[in-house]
Amino acid sequence: MKIHRKLSPRQAALHERALYEAVLTLRSVEECRAFFKDLCTPAELEAMADRWAVVESLGRGLPYREIHRTTGVSVTTVGRVARCLSAGQGGYALAADRIDSQRSPARS
Repeated sequence: MKIHRKLSPRQAALHERALYEAVLTLRSVEECRAFFKDLCTPAELEAMADRWAVVESLGRGLPYREIHRTTGVSVTTVGRVARCLSAGQGGYALAADRIDSQRSPARS
């Protein structure tokens, strides 16, 4: 169980920013894999990978129940990911768009 430290909102924001800066230093999938395996528990990593699979499935237009059937992710979680895609911070969409751009060379 986590013991909550008394961090000010500013301190918490600085810790969060430091984490994001650490992620930005990573240069390959292999480096990211090593970092996240050190950072996360297997269950946390699995949950994040599952959510990303949902993002990809929603991007292909699959219905929620089909996504649940193929990924094992609950329909509730599929709905949460869908809400983040439509009304979240834009992170899922940004990453998905960039991956799509890398996979499909720009047409001139």
